[in-house]
Amino acid sequence: MLLVAAAMLCGCETTARSGLDYSETLRKIGPPKAGQARIVVFREKGFGGLADAGWGFKLDGTPLSGLKTGTYVYADRPAAGPHWFVAEEPGFPGVTHVEFSARPGETLFFVARVSERKNAVIANASTGVLGYGLTLAMTSGYKNQGPVDFMALDETAARTTIAELKLAEAQ
Repeated sequence: MLLVAAAMLCGCETTARSGLDYSETLRKIGPPKAGQARIVVFREKGFGGLADAGWGFKLDGTPLSGLKTGTYVYADRPAAGPHWFVAEEPGFPGVTHVEFSARPGETLFFVARVSERKNAVIANASTGVLGYGLTLAMTSGYKNQGPVDFMALDETAARTTIAELKLAEAQ
């Protein structure tokens, strides 16, 4: 019993990450190439759960993975045309789809968080099949039916938050 309690208490600490911080990454890679935009997605520091599995999602159809609590990922993409995030999760009954546009040379920042619908499903997970069905019915009108919210942040707020985060190690 004491061992389980100790493991749970240790799990409350924010998991230390070992990747490059954002300023080191910028020094290493420089600005986006001509005609390109940089898209940066991060998860804020906090308790990520005992396993803190890295989230996977797609940017313009290309998988990005390993986004754990306290980390970020980035990708440079041609600025022309629409861009989109898609996030799915096995066993979760919805898909996140977010479309956005970017200008050449621009860096866009998005924070990824558990969606409102997924939070509702998790909160009612212990209510059994009937509770699960009712939760799905009650949340069917939510704007985002998927497991992840991607929220755009202005550059000033994003750079303040991302300064403490580490580059995700893709899995």
